[in-house]
Amino acid sequence: MTTVRIIERGRVDLLGEGLFWSAADDALLWTDIIGQRVNRLFPATGRVESWETDGAAGWIIGRESGGFMAGIGRSITRVTLDPPTFETLADIPGEPESNRVNDAVADARGRLWLGTMPFSCDEPVGTFYRFEKGALTRAAPDAYTIPNGPAIDPEGRFVLHTDSALGVIFRYPLEDGVLGTREPFITFEDGWGSPDGMTFDAEGYLWVACWGASCVTRFAPDGTVDRRIALPASQITNCTFGGDGLDRLYVTSAANGVDEELGGALFELDPGCKGLPPCLYRD
Repeated sequence: MTTVRIIERGRVDLLGEGLFWSAADDALLWTDIIGQRVNRLFPATGRVESWETDGAAGWIIGRESGGFMAGIGRSITRVTLDPPTFETLADIPGEPESNRVNDAVADARGRLWLGTMPFSCDEPVGTFYRFEKGALTRAAPDAYTIPNGPAIDPEGRFVLHTDSALGVIFRYPLEDGVLGTREPFITFEDGWGSPDGMTFDAEGYLWVACWGASCVTRFAPDGTVDRRIALPASQITNCTFGGDGLDRLYVTSAANGVDEELGGALFELDPGCKGLPPCLYRD
């Protein structure tokens, strides 16, 4: 049976997301989108820190040159935490005021892949972007309602990206920073919840946070279900590997819209496998 630990802290997340393991700090970072916060956990001591942001905080990812990148509101922001500074690098053009950033990942070449979505979660007006050396480009023509993920397979051949509103994880071929035509990779069945954040482990299996199903699910490379780990909250939002050996699986959840004792908690799991070092943004 998998051990599930609840991280003790002074608050819960209205909408926890954006997990990132910082090996440089031996710390886990994540965001609270609706609560407009960036959080940091030092697992060795249990200390948790939190900073307010001036907009919805979709994600935070390490920079190769130090510090972090974050998606806040409709902007891409450079962040340092010691001391805390937030510097807007790029506003995402053409986005309606009703949109915000949601979820991102860096690839092995230091590029960011990120999505936008409406606050209302009910219209396909979101976009999938690539951010590379300060330049923002629309990565794909497809429109998204609730873009989640994304995740890069360990060989760097594909970008997986989810539209949670459709219950589908899509797969884009990736070559020289250009995405090919997307195709459905995993279509969630009744009772599986909605696919949310996801990450690969070192064996090439995909871990997916299952919103509404109180679990994370591990999928084999062919897209079939390998196993599920139950969690004591319904709205599971994201997952990433961390710890010195990358053998801990950290999972975020959301308190917004539910009356649950552990809604919005941060969980630490013993998944029985290891993750991959996260990629960093390269200026």
